[in-house]
Amino acid sequence: MLLKRLSEAAGPSGFEDEVRRILYEELRPHARRVYTDALGNLFVETGNPGRGPRVMLAAHLDEVALMVVQIDDAGTLRFRPVGGVDERVLVSKAVFVGPNRIPGVIGSKAVHLQKPEERGKPFSVEDLYIDIGASGREQAERHVSVGDTAVFATAFERFGDGKAKGKAFDDRVGCAALAETAKKSFDLPLVFAFTVQEEIGLRGAGPAAYRVDPDLALVVEGTLCFDVAGAEEKDAVTVQGRGPALSILDRMTIADRAVLRRLVRAAEKNGIPYQWRRSGAGANDAGAIHLVRRGIATGAVSVPVRYIHSPVQVVDLADYHHTVRLLEAFLRDLEEDPQLDFPAEGEWTS
Repeated sequence: MLLKRLSEAAGPSGFEDEVRRILYEELRPHARRVYTDALGNLFVETGNPGRGPRVMLAAHLDEVALMVVQIDDAGTLRFRPVGGVDERVLVSKAVFVGPNRIPGVIGSKAVHLQKPEERGKPFSVEDLYIDIGASGREQAERHVSVGDTAVFATAFERFGDGKAKGKAFDDRVGCAALAETAKKSFDLPLVFAFTVQEEIGLRGAGPAAYRVDPDLALVVEGTLCFDVAGAEEKDAVTVQGRGPALSILDRMTIADRAVLRRLVRAAEKNGIPYQWRRSGAGANDAGAIHLVRRGIATGAVSVPVRYIHSPVQVVDLADYHHTVRLLEAFLRDLEEDPQLDFPAEGEWTS
């Protein structure tokens, strides 16, 4: 399963090579053109270049991770987060370090050695280290270097009632959905942009959009979901099993209303369940894309992800499959009716 391969691949911000390679090999047979830019964004062009609006569909390659910043005399590795990692959940987690995937465990002072006042506080990143089983600095340096990254050693697995658990569903679930869509044939000029460094400030998306210069853009992302027992209604930004979530606004974007109308029309016409993302918190690549050049009409479709930015995340596979269906339905709708009802550009006259 493509989602499994993408989830288990290592792709911290700035180190997305493995994920990019998987998508390149998966999509090369289906593309008119495949290329990268200087930042490492991957572009896959499909469809008919001479007809209809030019559409950019985007999902980011990178995941939150850790970076080695020091190797201690004892052979343990001090690290700092790359992206928004919750430090409170790191202790005792298994990781893979560096390009050779050296196994390690995130350690801390044993509870028996902690002072009473320490036991009531969560660990900060300064209290933690990665243990790779080295007997000292020299041995550790044979296997890892300062600047190496570490990803969570989490295997993808189906479980429960149609769920899957794994790492990096933010945004490998979006990458997988775009890849499945890119394999289909459309009579539109399409560019699938797999962007870099989203987790550290949406850095790849702006240059990607500038290069593509689309008429409209659609971002596919994993998003917040806290729909478990005991959660308050206001905290349930999305609910698993109710389909992809459409964003009206978030911390950086107010979605284009014409794009939203087209998404809703496509969903309802094809009987695809959808929901509204009920929070203005968080952001995604749409925040950078919609500001490029003259401005780009942009929307976002999100897959609900429980425990996002943590070592183990959970998705409902039905939500994922409905997202793939919605992307196809949206593009088929544009094929049938390519006229965009966006506000007209140009001079105003009285």
